[in-house]
Amino acid sequence: MKFHAWQAMCLAVCILFAPLAMGDSEEVNLYSARKERLIAPLLDQFTEATGITVNLVTGSASALIKRLAAEGRNTPADLLLTTDAGRLHVAAEKDLLQAAVSPTIAEQVPAHLRHTDNLWIGLSLRARVVIYNPERIEAASLSTYEDLADPKWRGKLCVRTSDNIYNQSLLASIIAHLGAEQAEAWAQGIVANMARKPKGNERAQVTAVATGECDVAIVNNYYVGNMLLSADARQSEAARQVRVFYPNQDGRGVHVNVSGIGITQHARNRDNALRLIEFLLSDQAQQWYAQTNVEYPIRDSIAVSDIIQGWGYPFKQDTLPMARLGELNGDAVRTFDRAGWR
Repeated sequence: MKFHAWQAMCLAVCILFAPLAMGDSEEVNLYSARKERLIAPLLDQFTEATGITVNLVTGSASALIKRLAAEGRNTPADLLLTTDAGRLHVAAEKDLLQAAVSPTIAEQVPAHLRHTDNLWIGLSLRARVVIYNPERIEAASLSTYEDLADPKWRGKLCVRTSDNIYNQSLLASIIAHLGAEQAEAWAQGIVANMARKPKGNERAQVTAVATGECDVAIVNNYYVGNMLLSADARQSEAARQVRVFYPNQDGRGVHVNVSGIGITQHARNRDNALRLIEFLLSDQAQQWYAQTNVEYPIRDSIAVSDIIQGWGYPFKQDTLPMARLGELNGDAVRTFDRAGWR
């Protein structure tokens, strides 16, 4: 009898605490091409606010997309986050994503900054800007991306390799606006004006301009901002030596891209995934993007950082639908190859 009483008591306790155990086990699994330090603090805030644990796997966008495709229905991933619309387009084309629909998304994310069927959603903006060395170049001599192909810049330009997705998306935008022929002529002009063979990451381009290896370079704005905030004295000093210029302000506007996210086709925690997307669009998360990552919030109502204010804000942005960057990626890669941009 005592044994049965003990069993009954255990059963009652288990029933009493079962809802709590289920709540504690709530989770969402995120594959992220964004480095852990640039996303983990936000995920911690989400967990604190909701009780939902975020299991994070990081890697390159290409590797994560291949992994998703290989895992198929067995993937543990509920969400894919990348730092470029082109990669999100690839995932959508491979049927790896499903629509994320909610009033919050519809209200807060402009249509051109998300997939037409909401297969992916923009979370933050970055601009592909021109940086220059003010000791050697006057801002008045700069104007457009197209102008950088002019022979007056011969031997003065630094830029990354053609396999860099940021450059591919920039060229895709130029193809969309100017057509294939003019875009190829532009790429050829950039190659002719390079101060060195393409190499290094974004920060390396900033350092090259700061040290006089070249006078101008094409980079994403937030790398300059993060270098300014860096505890590495060499990086912060290099960033202080350069200035940021927004090209094409009298025309279509500066090329912008997104970090973005999509719910995977076989997500097992779809509701939690949607909650995380909505959290990343909240005031709290958008302010973090602006102040900590020195990015542009996806929402105009959120204030940008003092660093961005110092570069001049607001500025005219290209409103080309982000989906076009992915659709024209293959054309951009082939154009780079023909132009000899390695």
